[in-house]
Amino acid sequence: MTERIFRLLERQQRLDALLRLAQGRRFADPHEIALLKRMKTRIRDRLSRHLPPIAGRLSL
Repeated sequence: MTERIFRLLERQQRLDALLRLAQGRRFADPHEIALLKRMKTRIRDRLSRHLPPIAGRLSL
């Protein structure tokens, strides 16, 4: 695993934790939740560019 992929995975995990906290609040801010989801999607897209397609990694 390259350092770049590792940093992206770390960042995605932090955003996931922040998203869980935001959603768990009594008065959740929908704008904050939407922002965190967009950020997480961007990181997922970056990761998908660095990793080979999953179909090639699975053996059925």
